[in-house]
Amino acid sequence: MPPHSHHHSHSHSQHPHSQHQHGHGSHRHGHGLVSTEDSGSRLGWAFFLNLGFTIIEFIGGWLTNSTAIMADAIHDLGDSLALGSGWLLYKLGKKAPTAHYTYGYRRLSLFGALLNCFILIGGSVWILAEAIPRLSEPVMPLTEGMMALAVLGILVNGFAAYKLSGGKTLNERVLNWHLLEDVLGWVAVLLAALVMQFVDWPIIDPLLSIAFTLFILFNVLRNLRSTARLFFQAVPDAGLLAGIEQRLLAQSEVQEVHHLHLWSLDGEQHVLSAHLVVALDDLRQYQQLKRRVEQQLVEFKLLNTTIEIELAGEACRDHTHHGKPAH
Repeated sequence: MPPHSHHHSHSHSQHPHSQHQHGHGSHRHGHGLVSTEDSGSRLGWAFFLNLGFTIIEFIGGWLTNSTAIMADAIHDLGDSLALGSGWLLYKLGKKAPTAHYTYGYRRLSLFGALLNCFILIGGSVWILAEAIPRLSEPVMPLTEGMMALAVLGILVNGFAAYKLSGGKTLNERVLNWHLLEDVLGWVAVLLAALVMQFVDWPIIDPLLSIAFTLFILFNVLRNLRSTARLFFQAVPDAGLLAGIEQRLLAQSEVQEVHHLHLWSLDGEQHVLSAHLVVALDDLRQYQQLKRRVEQQLVEFKLLNTTIEIELAGEACRDHTHHGKPAH
């Protein structure tokens, strides 16, 4: 029996992280770090462009008396927040972990995604409260102003999408897709305004705004669910957890795995801890097992792993009823 058998051993492996997060929440969303200086400046550009245009939209929606423009403004506001948090997290990502924030600042992306969800839900409820009463008494919006804003919307979002299209990171690709969605939204507004210019169908405006808003709410609620799961430290990927457990149990010396915890900082960067009950004859075997376990876990690209080795027959330090979760 090795002389250190009554101690536990931690194997900490820091793997280079995969520097990306998704757009809205499944933020999964959340909005994460990106890899190059170009990426930071592209996100900054797209953010300020979108935010400036969102302000113009709210003023334009009020001046043209169009709920469809307002609904599109809420959608663009959501994308501006996504771009802004992605850009901010890129800046924060350069900061090293501190004594207080030992994992760094990546988890802020989840908070950003959550905040974004609540702002969009609030905005959507406001648009529905404005648009639904107009179904019974439709008001004809100023179609010329609508058309001008729609053309501007197509140009601004198209340019922002073009700026991000050079991006290689997952974050940029997701945000780029959202900007293209905005372009399609403005095409719909332009078509609606053209129809109302020639035909007296003012009900098209509230109908379009309700359709936009329901689309926003559907996406937000889906993202809110996945973001909340990560927030409460649920297993980010059940298949990944099962794969890791199988890989650990496949080592001939390992008799049992318990206290197996897998959680995620932001949907991309995962952290693992586990207790392995092992049967060993000597110290050399112990060192070999540690090296082999580390090699086996490399492909899972975990940010941090903590493995505790317990010898067969040794009492577990954390021997409580929550040792092995029910599957």
